Amino acid sequence: MRRRTTLLTGCTALVLALGATACGGGPVAAGGGDKALDGQTITVAGVWSGTEQKNFQKVLDAFTEKTGAKTQFVSTGDNVSTVVGSKIEGGNAPDVVMVPQVGVLKQFAQKGWLKPLSKKTEQSVDAGYAPVWKEYGSVDGTLYGLYFKAAHKSTVWYSPDALAQAGVKPPKTYDEMLKAGQTVSDSGLAAFSVAGQDGWTLTDWFENVYLSQAGPEKYDALAAHKLKWTDASVVDALTTLGKLFKDKQLIAGGQKGALNTDFPGSVEKVFGPEPEAGMVYEGDFVAGVAKDQFGKKVGEDANFFPFPAVAGGEAPVVSGGDAAVVLKDGKNQKAAQALLEFLATPEASAVWAEAGGFLSPNKKLDLASYGDDVTRATAKSLVQAGDSVRFDMSDQAPASFGGTKGTGEWKLLQDFLRDPSDPKGTAAKLEAAAAKAYQD
Repeated sequence: MRRRTTLLTGCTALVLALGATACGGGPVAAGGGDKALDGQTITVAGVWSGTEQKNFQKVLDAFTEKTGAKTQFVSTGDNVSTVVGSKIEGGNAPDVVMVPQVGVLKQFAQKGWLKPLSKKTEQSVDAGYAPVWKEYGSVDGTLYGLYFKAAHKSTVWYSPDALAQAGVKPPKTYDEMLKAGQTVSDSGLAAFSVAGQDGWTLTDWFENVYLSQAGPEKYDALAAHKLKWTDASVVDALTTLGKLFKDKQLIAGGQKGALNTDFPGSVEKVFGPEPEAGMVYEGDFVAGVAKDQFGKKVGEDANFFPFPAVAGGEAPVVSGGDAAVVLKDGKNQKAAQALLEFLATPEASAVWAEAGGFLSPNKKLDLASYGDDVTRATAKSLVQAGDSVRFDMSDQAPASFGGTKGTGEWKLLQDFLRDPSDPKGTAAKLEAAAAKAYQD
């Protein structure tokens, strides 16, 4: 998941200069551990803000307790590649970056920005992760990225009250979902809240439909751009998605309303004080927003059903994730590698799992660490999917196509939401944008 945030500036230099203070005030406690890294400060950059940043800070604090190394988190906003590149050019590279896109990780590695991860980290990955996660973190056979936080992006969240009042049950197929949505709409509440203002949510919609309808082999080929976006399978998936996008009764506020709704707003339209829709599609992280911002009890006031199978295909399991990487130009290599060794342990994952709004692909993490049964169920589903998990396709693409606001796939799918009448034309535009990006 990606979020737009405000870039923090100035603080990193202050921390490096003083060596004993964190942004916002007093000393960072060191606590127990062997203090092998006492006196060192490492900078960690990532997209997270708000609750996610606060919860990740708890993990960083646990690292400080263990090693004595102090940490400073810098929020980059969505355009991680641009921000990190400018910091490297300015001689102010962070030590560790939490990279939310496979495509960006590959670009960083190809530019020579990354250090391979330590043998200790690699051993932890081999022991605790399905091989697919190592593949997504590797470039040309070298492990550069540790997937610390994962997302289960094949979950449709709903208000149990809204579905009960409409007399519908969670559907098993895409067609059943649209039919159930029509019944919800007929009862006076729009079926779906769609976050069309954020292009990444629309790529997630497409990927679930495509993986189920076209199958994993074509999904992999399209993700690698070995299959053109003008392929009939892409047109078919856009046509399927267009059935939902063109139905103004099914979407809260119609297409115009969706294009003016960001991700948090889409969750609010289902779980906020004045509900406008019965369902919202997005990843497991919807639960964190419903719980933290709107006081919903997950499993009672907010629940999910798996993204349903499309056109006779298998139900999809699409994932995303944030990979920790070590930058060559960072000033504290030893401490940076030590942080990744820590992040590879179930101990580190348990800290955020207990705080909520988090899934780990580490099968060694005890499911009891998660705070509720629904999160346990999504985590179990993700781990048990093993190598059948398919990583978010747009995150595997070069950032200019799959990960940049106002351009590429994000922009073209927003245009398609605005007018879904020409799936073939949209496919052609997607292919033109992809061809340009993959040549880069």
